[in-house]
Amino acid sequence: MDLVVIGLGYVGLPLVREACRAGLHVGGLDRDARVVTGLTTGRSHIDDVTPAEVQDMLAAGFTPSLDDTVLQGARTIVICVPTPLSPDGGPDLTAVRGAAETIARRLEPGTLVVLESTTYPGTTDEVVRPILETSGLTAGQDFHLAFSPERIDPGNQVYGVRNTPKIVGGLTAACATAAAAFYGKFVDRVVQAKGTREAEMAKLLENTYRHVNIALVNEMAVFCNELDIDLWDAIDCAATKPFGFQAFRPGPGVGGHCIPIDPNYLSYKVRSLGYPFRFVELAQEINDRMPRYVAERAQQLLNREGRALKDAKVLLLGVTYKADIADQRESPARPVARRLARLGADLSFHDPFVTEWQVDGTAIPPADRDLPTALQDADLAIVLTDHAVYDAAMLTAHARLLFDTRGRTRDIRDESVELL
Repeated sequence: MDLVVIGLGYVGLPLVREACRAGLHVGGLDRDARVVTGLTTGRSHIDDVTPAEVQDMLAAGFTPSLDDTVLQGARTIVICVPTPLSPDGGPDLTAVRGAAETIARRLEPGTLVVLESTTYPGTTDEVVRPILETSGLTAGQDFHLAFSPERIDPGNQVYGVRNTPKIVGGLTAACATAAAAFYGKFVDRVVQAKGTREAEMAKLLENTYRHVNIALVNEMAVFCNELDIDLWDAIDCAATKPFGFQAFRPGPGVGGHCIPIDPNYLSYKVRSLGYPFRFVELAQEINDRMPRYVAERAQQLLNREGRALKDAKVLLLGVTYKADIADQRESPARPVARRLARLGADLSFHDPFVTEWQVDGTAIPPADRDLPTALQDADLAIVLTDHAVYDAAMLTAHARLLFDTRGRTRDIRDESVELL
């Protein structure tokens, strides 16, 4: 194999697709039998890769496998496994360690190994390298080792693997050169960082920047409501400045793998040095409390209309973490629903990308009628994800009471509509 990707999820599978398109002979290793079976039969399990593209990949020689013999003789191995948070809030590197141990059993001289899984600075050198060197080979001498942060944005129709600049940081200059040459086969622009730690830090910096700025506007949303200020309009006005400002908008919380999780890796590393990382910890606190705030606002809206939240029919619009994809990872819809259910709301949901949805093991029923009728039947509808299907005019025409946490209806003035 020219390339074997370990972890065939939201990061690994788009990487496989681009490598196949570039003419590389690609293998994939995943521990989930359902994923491998699905890919082998031409099915895709992620939003950004279609079944037709999987079939093209298979036709190009792509070999998904549960057996680590697929690593034998691979010129390049890229690790794209999950890095969730551990119960104590630090990074859980179980999958990374497992992937490195698997590679060590098959590692051969001259192989390039790249870690793409997001983690704290120092992981490539301090965690992955020693495991790989149990093979008896030395990183930087017998094989190449590098880190390259993934920049996958699920659902993005403009930027993908090929046209998003690719950062690579090598353990040595030769490692960086090897990694840059590899990615240069199917990525338009490769940027070399000074080393693995700088490349690891770049990823965390990108997501911490977003995390902190989202927390800023989320906190503003809370007090702007008290001050009777339309924050959405204020942001739109500020965004007309052609320099020195980037628009971030509030929401019911943050979701996906990157924003709610990645900054904690950096906070974990900083705390290990004896320092608090106050910006990240405060941002986490603000964003984590937004689902509770959304539930409180929902209760206030119903009270205003003379209706208690207990036993009220509440329709949740959108349960994925971002618009127009099926990805539910860390979606704020779940803690919002959890809080509303505890307060006695009669919940249902609508999402064009989700047919079944559970919160803490309890199934939330889907709206059993067409969307306009479901809106009319609900005492309160809450927009939690701004799917394109949620047309502002349609929402306001049919909802008896609408709480819009995503600004879909910010250009419409209607007493039955409340913005976050």
